[in-house]
Amino acid sequence: MSTKALSSTMEDYLEAVLNLEKDKKIVRVKDIAQRMNVKLPTVTSMLNNLVENGLINHEKYEYVELTKKGNRIATDIYRRHVIFRDFLTGILNIDPKTAEEDACKMEHAVSPVTLEKFVKFMEFVEACPRGGSDWLQYFNDYLQHGRDDAECLKKMKGFVKRYNSETNKL
Repeated sequence: MSTKALSSTMEDYLEAVLNLEKDKKIVRVKDIAQRMNVKLPTVTSMLNNLVENGLINHEKYEYVELTKKGNRIATDIYRRHVIFRDFLTGILNIDPKTAEEDACKMEHAVSPVTLEKFVKFMEFVEACPRGGSDWLQYFNDYLQHGRDDAECLKKMKGFVKRYNSETNKL
């Protein structure tokens, strides 16, 4: 069976099944309805679409499980979600509820190329000598107080001093 392009709603259902499998091991239609905050007939209709696309196994009145293909897609969707959520909460200091909602929207819109660049950017922020908690704190200060050239210069000089000290140890 050929897979049609998945809508963001279909992706949300796959991600919900994946997370429910992790939480409960056995996934029922009513569990999905509760997780997605929709009625049972809505879930049943979507499950039929996912079955047609070879992404889940489900018989009427039975459990729901991801196929290998469905699991691969759902895992990728969940990975994107986590990356964006962690960026929003950890780097931009967005409150967890808003970050969760925004990550859900972002996970559907980004291309694989952009996502990988985004991941590399996050790795850079955390790993480079200027990265880490000091850099993030400076960013948070900037968000709260705006640009302060004197403070920025002071922080850059501190960075250079720490960087030189670290490179001299090598």
